[in-house]
Amino acid sequence: MNKVSVIGIKAFGFHGCLDEEAKIGNEYVIDVELTTDFKESAEKDDLSKTIDYVIVNRIVEEEMAIRSKLIETVGYRILKRLQSESFVLDHTSITIKKINPPINGNVDYVSITVEE
Repeated sequence: MNKVSVIGIKAFGFHGCLDEEAKIGNEYVIDVELTTDFKESAEKDDLSKTIDYVIVNRIVEEEMAIRSKLIETVGYRILKRLQSESFVLDHTSITIKKINPPINGNVDYVSITVEE
């Protein structure tokens, strides 16, 4: 199996349980790793036989634009959208990092990872 990764997608969103998060928003960084067999695309040099990074990025941006209380929910939406594309996926991993979260502590980010 082979892996296609789109790492460090930057997005701004309004996710969170606090009212302030819905108003001021926050920065997010999303990593997507997709395990698939792209041998045919490599042999034929054919983009239509593999995962298009542009589509992956578009899906992440569209789902990040929909407000949710939980980034877990956003992660699962991204996962389901990627699976609904014509991609043949053996394994999918999405990590969403919430930069400078509004918690009473000094942390760089909190993150979730969904895999299937």
